[in-house]
Amino acid sequence: MAFWGKKNKENNPDTREERKKVGPIRKLWQKFRNIDWKNPVNRWKLLFVSLIGCIVVFGGGYGVLSLTNSPTFCASCHEMAPEYSTYTASAHNQISCVQCHIKPGFTNMITHKMKSMKEVYYHVTGVPKQIVQTEEEAVSNDNCLQCHSKNRLVTASGDLKVNHKQHIEKDIPCVTCHAGVVHAKIAGRGINVEEARGEWTKENAEKLIEKKYLQPNMGTCIDCHDKVNNGEEPWKDVAYIVPPNPEELEKKLEENNQETVKDTSAEATAEGEKTEAASLEHEQKTQDIILQAIGKQKKNVKISMECKTCHKQTVIPKSHKKVNWNQNHGETAVQQLDKCMNCHQDSKWVREIPKEDIISLLKMGNQKIKYTPNMTLAKDQARTNNFCAACHADRPDGHGESNQWLTGHASKAKTSDQKAECFVCHDQDKPKADTNAAKAPKDVYCKYCHRTGFKDDKN
Repeated sequence: MAFWGKKNKENNPDTREERKKVGPIRKLWQKFRNIDWKNPVNRWKLLFVSLIGCIVVFGGGYGVLSLTNSPTFCASCHEMAPEYSTYTASAHNQISCVQCHIKPGFTNMITHKMKSMKEVYYHVTGVPKQIVQTEEEAVSNDNCLQCHSKNRLVTASGDLKVNHKQHIEKDIPCVTCHAGVVHAKIAGRGINVEEARGEWTKENAEKLIEKKYLQPNMGTCIDCHDKVNNGEEPWKDVAYIVPPNPEELEKKLEENNQETVKDTSAEATAEGEKTEAASLEHEQKTQDIILQAIGKQKKNVKISMECKTCHKQTVIPKSHKKVNWNQNHGETAVQQLDKCMNCHQDSKWVREIPKEDIISLLKMGNQKIKYTPNMTLAKDQARTNNFCAACHADRPDGHGESNQWLTGHASKAKTSDQKAECFVCHDQDKPKADTNAAKAPKDVYCKYCHRTGFKDDKN
């Protein structure tokens, strides 16, 4: 029987009996047309049925929207445990997830719900190894401005001078700086992966949420300002704002590996040299920015890179104002390295976030490790920290001319303390390629010339 009571004349005999057969929908339509609508009782019945239908449809729809908009609905999927745990431990735990993750407006709400059906598909067919916000769903300024004013000039700490209105008028997304305000950048840190989801509870989240990840990353400010000074507008690329998708990175890595296999040894060597050159360029660029920040190098730029441009409090410690501080701060650095690193830590100047191990973080918690004076640690910092290398990489004035220094430096390296100063920049033995020790800023080592050794190798 056809749905509407019709038959295909080519495939079915056209008999009077079969022509009389009609489908169920047509029967209902015929009954509806045969109703006496002049009768007020029938009209009231229609109104009552229509009212009940609207309540069921719209009430049910509202109930579904309310359910799917609640944070508890997000928490019902185990793969969202890291995101939900950090949310409950954050300062934004009194607002719903959708207030940030869906643009204001009913149309945007419905559109987002339709797109979110793919999340249900992923949940049923195969949960992603890591939840990462996509470029299409980056938190917009419209969401933030529902609660926050764009006229703020300072941060809550009162130290920073940030003209929020000027940033917003340039269409710079708030999440460019405030990406970790709720979830503490767990995707970038790599601690919301599949194997770590069982460790995420509210208690553990409080241990894993560190202040440095909740606050704006100074490296982001520096990187963005530097790009602006070079004529770029990096925030216009959404990929600059959201964390990289690990699945896409793996795909690119596989493609690169396949291309590498095809390379000849000469091409591989050239690629290695290119990578090393890029690394050296990056270090030089970092040192250049540091010198601008501390005011030792002036450049005609759109945005000043000096610390005082953004910070209200850039007081130089009294100890730094001593005579010959630059030449005599080594002992202080050994004794108070932890305090030195509060300002002179180049990792704070880098936008990229290093990957972390969740188990190690949970064992450590938020406890601060007490620093014990350590000459080796101080030396490694002097070698690897770009802040230190900005000065240590230059030839000291006390070395004079090379030809004179070669024959006259023995008197400067008699005691253990004097030699320790030398070993900040130089190694005694030829460094091994497979060692994990910090690389010396200079490739000149003592036994390059003193091949027969020294009278007292203990020093």
